[in-house]
Amino acid sequence: MSRRPPVLAALLTTAALAGCSTGGFSGMYEVPLPGGADLGEHPYRVVAHFGDVLDLVPQAGVKVNDVAVGRVERIELARDNTTAVVTMLVNGDLRLPGNTGAELRQSSLLGEKFVELHPASPPSGTLADGAVIPLSRTGRNPEIEEVLGALSLLLNGGGIEQLRTIVHEVNTALEGNEPELREALANIDTVVTVLDEEKRNITRAIDAIDRLSTTLARQTDDIAVALEHLAPGLRVVNEQRNSLVTMLNALHRLSTVAVDTVTRSRDDLVADLKALAPTLTKLAEAGSDLPNSLQFLVTYPFTDYFLNAVKGDYVNVDVTFDLDLSVLLENIENASTPLLPLPTPQPPPAPDGPAEPGGSAAPPLPLPVLPTPATPPSGGLTGLLGSLLGGP
Repeated sequence: MSRRPPVLAALLTTAALAGCSTGGFSGMYEVPLPGGADLGEHPYRVVAHFGDVLDLVPQAGVKVNDVAVGRVERIELARDNTTAVVTMLVNGDLRLPGNTGAELRQSSLLGEKFVELHPASPPSGTLADGAVIPLSRTGRNPEIEEVLGALSLLLNGGGIEQLRTIVHEVNTALEGNEPELREALANIDTVVTVLDEEKRNITRAIDAIDRLSTTLARQTDDIAVALEHLAPGLRVVNEQRNSLVTMLNALHRLSTVAVDTVTRSRDDLVADLKALAPTLTKLAEAGSDLPNSLQFLVTYPFTDYFLNAVKGDYVNVDVTFDLDLSVLLENIENASTPLLPLPTPQPPPAPDGPAEPGGSAAPPLPLPVLPTPATPPSGGLTGLLGSLLGGP
């Protein structure tokens, strides 16, 4: 009689499970876990493709910034058998960007797996019902088994066992070289100090290089054209390489001879320069008198202004008359001396006969003597100059 209640409970449980399976129950994954996320009244589905879902199971949590916002509804293999397809239910009140990514994470060292949705920046679009997160925006964190496996590989087959050998060899290399090592450290300290003092100049140099690179980037097309047209020039230079080498060798020999000549004549050259110093000093003191005197040398025996009056073989004289009568009258009125010298009247000589009473003899008037007209000069400018100078 004491065993009847447990047996009855087992029978009732079996019947309940059988009835549930008949009504559509497919397993314990259909039973909602306590403490899950609130999906709201209108949750929406999001599908994510993972390369490896590890031990993720349905009903696992879906979080955003470690806050539960949904759960995993279904995990299945893609049709092409290359990815795992995870279908998630997300709270309908939550709005995420359309370029949101998904990542498999673990709640603790030995905790459960969950899906972390991380919104991308900058956001683009909205994550709606039926949205698909591609494989390029999904990932996973390393598992503790992988970390321990890598650590065991490092400790067993890595370089840890060689650490003692490395330390021994370093000690052997540094033993007896302590002064040199200290000097090297002091030099490194000096270099670092100088670099720290010149960091502003280094920064300006980097900025200048940045500006130069920006300018070169804007002139990429021009540089490309220049490089394309540089090839023919290089071909010509390559064809004339022998001539260029010969020219450079000749220039080398010429420079050798020139240097030898200057070296041997150095004392004489210095003496000549010292002897030339007084002449150069006097030329400097002459100043503008030297170029002015050179003008007379070109037009000797006449001045350079005389050339303005020479037209062919004739000399033209320009005369300007000022006929301003008002100025002329003013000069006459203000003149303290007569403008024209007048002859002083002289008493007439006594006549041979008796003078008429009550009268006086008038002074004789001087008559001008006109020169005999000469034969006009011949020979153009030469004859004119000869007549002026009194020659034939």
